[in-house]
Amino acid sequence: MKQRIFSSIFLGVLACWGALSVIAEDRYLYFTWEITNGTIYPLGFPQQGILINGQFPGPTIEAITNDNIVVNVINKLDEKFLITWSGIKQRRTSWQDGVLGTNCPIPPNSNWTYKFQVKDQVGTYTYFPSTKIHKAAGGFGGFNIAQRSVISIPYPAPDGEFTLLIGDWYKFNHRELRRRLDSGKHLPDPDSLLINGQKNAAVFTGLPGKTYKLRVSNVGLSTSFNFRIQGHDLKLIEVEGAHTIMESYSSLDVHVGQSVTVLVTLNGPIADYAIIASSRFTGPNLLTTTATLRYAASNTKSPIPLPQGPPINDVQWSMEQARTIRLNLTANAARPNPQGSFHYGTIPVVRTVILANSEAEIDGKLRYAVNGISHVNPNTPLKLADWYNIPGVFDLNTIKDVPPPEGTLPKLGTSVIGFTLHDFVEIVFQNNENYIQSWHMDGSSFYAVGFDHGTWTPDARKTYNLIDGISRYTVQVYPKSWSAILVSLDNKGMWNLRSAIWERRYLGQDLYLRVWNNEQSLYTETLVPPNVLYCGKAKHLPKS
Repeated sequence: MKQRIFSSIFLGVLACWGALSVIAEDRYLYFTWEITNGTIYPLGFPQQGILINGQFPGPTIEAITNDNIVVNVINKLDEKFLITWSGIKQRRTSWQDGVLGTNCPIPPNSNWTYKFQVKDQVGTYTYFPSTKIHKAAGGFGGFNIAQRSVISIPYPAPDGEFTLLIGDWYKFNHRELRRRLDSGKHLPDPDSLLINGQKNAAVFTGLPGKTYKLRVSNVGLSTSFNFRIQGHDLKLIEVEGAHTIMESYSSLDVHVGQSVTVLVTLNGPIADYAIIASSRFTGPNLLTTTATLRYAASNTKSPIPLPQGPPINDVQWSMEQARTIRLNLTANAARPNPQGSFHYGTIPVVRTVILANSEAEIDGKLRYAVNGISHVNPNTPLKLADWYNIPGVFDLNTIKDVPPPEGTLPKLGTSVIGFTLHDFVEIVFQNNENYIQSWHMDGSSFYAVGFDHGTWTPDARKTYNLIDGISRYTVQVYPKSWSAILVSLDNKGMWNLRSAIWERRYLGQDLYLRVWNNEQSLYTETLVPPNVLYCGKAKHLPKS
């Protein structure tokens, strides 16, 4: 009798636990995306673009913290294709990162389904093709993550929001651009800037007196831009998933691959106001595009003079602005604990890596290198090679932690730096060239703690912001300057650290971070997905 009672209670507890598990499970969002070529007219004449479900730019994903995202990508192109999710950390799931170091590309006329969770994330992100130079033809879009209703936001709830995808654009087809790079030539200068795939045409309409959230991302290939709105201040509230101290700006620099979120209050006379994006650090070639912020019922343009951006090549202005962007220590992010509860400035650094970018000529062709190594993607994804212990794909000795001695000739190689899970690392990006750089890290956000001119030395640590440096995933490095970041590598996997400037990435300014420990646990990394694609030396492996 007692055993039957115990069994009944035990089964009842199990039933309740099962019910709670179902109730507590985070929601799923399902998408089917058909990738096709199509005719687009961003510059007023027909061009071949890459469309997602017939759209250019692609559809915006609107998610909530901890949502599970399932995207079935059907590749109708005549080339292999991948999408990467810029800024999505892929907790435990580097299998879903969508770069050549983690995934075999999707063959033409086939499909592959991404499955991942936006675990403990909030903010403004993007997605785009990671293969070849497909991004130059489209295939990109917004990826917005709202906070859960139980988590407060550190600013008044806006009355609406708009997503602005701003980037440079070429009149040349992406295949022609790729042929130029493959032949050892630089890309030409971009021909224009676009806002949501349009030049001087996009319109965003709001009600007078209301406040709107603008999610602004640089989806271009090479060009930083300055963003401003005629007659309106920009109140910065978030940078790449981190809530900022809410400062107001008349304009903001946004570098390649970066995202910012601002509040704009429609507090002027009813009119149409110009949204302006102009290129930065492009010498005498100033590119400018506009959109319209329209007050509902407006039928006239504002008479206010158009705001001027900073001088096109003024590096100091941009660097000083970057230093003012700081973390809101008391605000919640995706979780209820304040952002400032992680005291990154007190954590001992276990390793310092200094990465110096350079332009090179190898075998008579243009290449770019990091610490003397110009990265080449092997036919076998690094993640598959690592998981299955496939020899001859990569090693951990090709690229070093510091630049080689001056005069060392650059060479081709597959660049992978090995780290232990939970290493707290200092990375210095040293830019000895006359061009601005933009570096992006997959798998982790990092704290941008320092920028300055010249060559980094250990004494530069005295200038670091060790209290409220902004947490982000893409950092700019100004010409003849350095930028320093601190990062906790607490996400096991194979993670891409790359130039966000496409010419440089395509020609070798690219590497991977192997974050590893010898414990195989689902708490730190998922198993191989059952639908994983195999290629290269992994092609012979049995399907899961």
